[in-house]
Amino acid sequence: MDAAFTAEQDEIRRTLRALLTEHGGPDDVRGAAATPDGYDAALWQRLARDLGLSGLALPPEYGGVGCGAVELAVALEETGRALLPSPLLATAVLAAPLILALGTAAQRAALLPPLAAGGLTAALAVPGGSLSTALGLTGDATGGAWAGGGRAGGVQARPAGGGNGGWRLYGEADRVPDGHSAGLLLVAAHAGGFPRSRTLLFLVRADGPQPPAGLVRTRQTSLDETRPLGRIQLRDTEAELLGADDTADAAAALAAVGHTAAAALAAEAAGAAASALERTVAYVGEREQFGRAIGSFQAVKHRLADLYVRVRSARSAAYYAAWDPEAGGLALAQALEALRITAAEAVQLHGGIGFTWEHEAQLYFKRAAAGELLLGPVHRLRDHAAERAGLFGPERGVAGPAGRVAV
Repeated sequence: MDAAFTAEQDEIRRTLRALLTEHGGPDDVRGAAATPDGYDAALWQRLARDLGLSGLALPPEYGGVGCGAVELAVALEETGRALLPSPLLATAVLAAPLILALGTAAQRAALLPPLAAGGLTAALAVPGGSLSTALGLTGDATGGAWAGGGRAGGVQARPAGGGNGGWRLYGEADRVPDGHSAGLLLVAAHAGGFPRSRTLLFLVRADGPQPPAGLVRTRQTSLDETRPLGRIQLRDTEAELLGADDTADAAAALAAVGHTAAAALAAEAAGAAASALERTVAYVGEREQFGRAIGSFQAVKHRLADLYVRVRSARSAAYYAAWDPEAGGLALAQALEALRITAAEAVQLHGGIGFTWEHEAQLYFKRAAAGELLLGPVHRLRDHAAERAGLFGPERGVAGPAGRVAV
């Protein structure tokens, strides 16, 4: 395996970093996050139209660029460095691959080209705030209990009747990335009732002049304002089944997408951690105490050296996971941990100003905390990866051959 980046990947990084350096500064990020949609629509159009970011991993026949997971990780690393609010995660990382994997030929032809062009954004709505479980990162997604289990709660689906193949959805999903603004919703729901329940994915078009009847969307207050979240309420809302029939294995498709998404999100967290570290190194080189820069003190150098090792290790793990998606969960755990520790140290080393609302250090700290709330926590990511690898044997809590208890 050649671990070196190709000329095309380096060009993606260089072009994207130049654009975000010009239009993605801390003030730009705050301004974009404060808009009703939670991102700069004009900048998103430039990223999608001029750089092809929204269709980076889609096939050319659907208007995409035809790249793979590594190129997607490169893009996410750069947007993570800037803490850029954008629909990239929800649209290109989560929703588009599911449509490509499960959609009919007509659905792919109708939805993927506008997604690739940036004219349509999408969001994956998973009930119960269990996105990480649905993606197979912190639990087994195949059971479908995270989607309501066929009982009360979650999101339920029933045939609309009339023989037209339509469906009606009712239920609620919280903490949906870009759920309040996306033009297309992919909703995970249970169908069939408890005896023969199964998890399916449904399409709800919300980009028309009038929202579908029974659909209520609200932007939620988020710890990380650079990653807006929405609440989606469905009250007998008309929906279209994603796929040709209700035999598609949506849970397996979600888990497959979860591996790639974990690698991309690990790269995003590693990029944010690298940016926080760079800003901290620059600051300690300027701030003086006792007549010298605090960055010249040995204790500060040791702390920064430890952070550098963490950030570089997290970045290496993220790109390894892009080459081998099975390592996605562990890479995401390492990157989220590196971001949390680096952001906390950045606040400390910036001194009093690091605790203020006006300084960008708090944005990195919030991204770290919110990332674990949405896709972690770190110990659950590692625990599930260890279970899948069989490190604890078939039954946890059973004494091993040396008398040790697996925990």
